[in-house]
Amino acid sequence: MKARVKWVEDRTFTGEVETGHRIVLGNGIDGKPKPGPSPMELLLIGTGGCASYDVVHILEKGREPVEDCVCEVTAERAETEPKVFTKIHLQFTVSGRRLNPAKVERAVALSMEKYCSASAMMAQVADLTHGFEVVDTGA
Repeated sequence: MKARVKWVEDRTFTGEVETGHRIVLGNGIDGKPKPGPSPMELLLIGTGGCASYDVVHILEKGREPVEDCVCEVTAERAETEPKVFTKIHLQFTVSGRRLNPAKVERAVALSMEKYCSASAMMAQVADLTHGFEVVDTGA
């Protein structure tokens, strides 16, 4: 796996991965708007994305009628440099017709405890917690 980050201007960078996908990232300076997510925000997006992928995959494999999965990631950072994450919470909202809450709970737990590489790395430096809610879309 490879990635390349190139400085564009000011505090704007582009990141590109081997597949050619690109993202603009950075921080605004001198009152300028941010050009994209900051590197720390990308870490949260990556963690939520990795875990969400697992949850959906596990539920689909178990033939659960999952229709949507949203992962809200909240975090706190240390006060001093390097300002690492100290607390991270992933809150999953999983929707579908008559989803089995026990299976959703199991899928979330498996992701967080076994499969999600990103959350496993983040848990090395931060208190990582999670929760879930099931929304029944059936009439």
